[in-house]
Amino acid sequence: MIKKVKLDKNLELKTKGELRLVFLGTGSAFSKKFYQSNLLIVKGDDHLLVDCGTRCPEALASYGLSVDKIEHYVFTHSHADHIGGVEEVVLVNRYFARKRPHLYMTKKYQKLFWNESIKGGSAYSEKKGWRRYLTLDDFFVIHQPELMQRKPRPMYSFNVGDIEIILFRTRHIPEQARSWRDSAWSTGLLIDRRVLFSGDTQFDPDMLEFFVSSFPIETIFHDCQFFTGGVHTSLDELSTLPRHIKKMMYLVHYGDTVDKYRDKVKEEGFAGFAEENIAYFFS
Repeated sequence: MIKKVKLDKNLELKTKGELRLVFLGTGSAFSKKFYQSNLLIVKGDDHLLVDCGTRCPEALASYGLSVDKIEHYVFTHSHADHIGGVEEVVLVNRYFARKRPHLYMTKKYQKLFWNESIKGGSAYSEKKGWRRYLTLDDFFVIHQPELMQRKPRPMYSFNVGDIEIILFRTRHIPEQARSWRDSAWSTGLLIDRRVLFSGDTQFDPDMLEFFVSSFPIETIFHDCQFFTGGVHTSLDELSTLPRHIKKMMYLVHYGDTVDKYRDKVKEEGFAGFAEENIAYFFS
């Protein structure tokens, strides 16, 4: 059962044992009214931050937190609204907090993430040993998720304490991609086998049908934009889904014109829009 609770401005990184999800932001990459769609998962004494976009450190600060208080990270893909705040994470932790947080990342994604996104602003801060610059594992304790299965799409699992995460490949970029196979690296998450977070994805009804039929899904948080085309799922496309899927689906990663679409979302039978300043509890 899902329960929504309005948050105050001091967000604790623990619960009484229940699963709690907080969207530090719900906006699209270019939203000016909302923070970016980065997700904080908390259960008991364990927590995990899913993505850390350009404005994520600012969003954390609004709840009385800072990046050095986050102990566990996973990143779904390499767009700036999902990893643009990582340089602050690595530099604050190395040079102020003097520690390495935990990072959950497949070996395949590590090379892409470091060489094409993080290395330029971080590796050359110092030399370590004779002519050796810093590498990703100087900033993070890296854990490699275990490959669960390859078909119908690759799925990887890991645990953060009592939080179980299954990563799965998604079809996000380029726009011309027809499946996850010809897409750049991007993933969604299945949380404790009961909550599905699509991450950024083009419309992929086969993915939704697979997870809903294979796992006891209670709630779906799904990528949504208000026009059709490009590299995200549109509201019109999502509206074609079966009603039993829509009724458990909250929409996230939306644009600033969200108020124009609230009536349509209600009429189509969706659970609603995911909201900032709300904690979603799963008992």
